[in-house]
Amino acid sequence: MGEMRQAMQDVKRALGKLSQEVPEEMQGFSQFMEAVLRPGALDLKTKELIALATALTARCKYCIGIHTEKALKAGASEQEIWEVATVAVMMGGGPALTYVAELHKALEEFNTGR
Repeated sequence: MGEMRQAMQDVKRALGKLSQEVPEEMQGFSQFMEAVLRPGALDLKTKELIALATALTARCKYCIGIHTEKALKAGASEQEIWEVATVAVMMGGGPALTYVAELHKALEEFNTGR
């Protein structure tokens, strides 16, 4: 299993435990995320690209992985994703720049066969 997939699996496992311990709160959060990502004035690809930029500025390895994978599945190109990275660096500075390494890992892991 790739490093990014392992990090994502670790977080998903922890979220599963959290859902067992506080199911009502996690159900509410899950419903909120589903509602936010439904296409509206913005399509799913655009929303996933925004989430990816935010993940880079927040320096969240799991979020970078999940939103890279989802952006690719929503039709984002690798070039669009790299441009998102530059916007994130513009907004997040040096710390966001260092997390481009995680984006690179995610693209290598999830962008096979494209």
